[in-house]
Amino acid sequence: MVAASLKQTKMTILLSLNAAAILVAGVLIAGSIWLKDGMDFKVVGERSDEVEAAIEQPEMLDAEGNSNVELTEAQKNYVTSVHTASGVDSAPVPAGELWGEDAITIYETADYDICVGGELGDLGEMYWQTSNTDVIAGFYSSARTWLGYSSDTCRFPLINSTGTTTITAGTYDGTRRDTITVTVVEAPKVKWEYEVLSLVNQERVRNGLGKLSWGDTCADAAETRARELVQLYSHTRPDGSPWDTACDNPNSGVASIEGENLVVGNSAVSPETTVAAWMNSEKHRENILNPAYTKLSIGFYFDPKTQYKTHWSQYFSDF
Repeated sequence: MVAASLKQTKMTILLSLNAAAILVAGVLIAGSIWLKDGMDFKVVGERSDEVEAAIEQPEMLDAEGNSNVELTEAQKNYVTSVHTASGVDSAPVPAGELWGEDAITIYETADYDICVGGELGDLGEMYWQTSNTDVIAGFYSSARTWLGYSSDTCRFPLINSTGTTTITAGTYDGTRRDTITVTVVEAPKVKWEYEVLSLVNQERVRNGLGKLSWGDTCADAAETRARELVQLYSHTRPDGSPWDTACDNPNSGVASIEGENLVVGNSAVSPETTVAAWMNSEKHRENILNPAYTKLSIGFYFDPKTQYKTHWSQYFSDF
């Protein structure tokens, strides 16, 4: 989502929407699995990787609010190039196992899909289970392909909170079975906001423009706008006022220029994916590469209980 305004002359621009369907259903697994080494074990509890609806590709809303304007292949490739699709170490995996390590750490935004290690492939149908549903409730049966993940070897985790859980996965033919400890930690809010500024400045330098400074004047406004997206994903604020009323221009009577980029959902789960999403939308990119701006404030808000979970705002200005 993007907006810009020249005080006293305002322009409505482009909106973007990235959201995932969240509808999880458990399917009980009956029977047993016979391993090649002769050990018989029973898989108990719910098969938590089953999801009734496939994860939707991110869509863009045009200036009139019409949807189904999908990312181009080039845009998807750009996102993939800036977000390393690993999720686990690429070290060789022992025979019969699925991971080359015992534990991994991910952020609460689900910045990675969880993938089997060592570039394993052609494993056939697999089951994935979680021991602590308070932390990871389950898995989508597909992966976020727009972030570079393959559904053959990866699962998109449905994260409820920070904490630790044990993931058990295996193939139904019994050739591979393994466990891995997954620790989910809080996203580093302030660090990520400044990383977005750094990534934006890298794009500006690459395009022959000067770097933006952190915008102290509109810092609170950016935070406010990120939180307001929970109530209304729009450049109109929840109280009906325009987005640019969130930050007062301290230079009374002086013409100024301001702009806003917004993005939410499961394709904006890290600074890299967030900036990539904006850079691959024409109007968002125009804000990022506007030579008139000198300041940038970033707001980030995460709440796993909300519709989009991850909410980002950029507030550009020349003051």
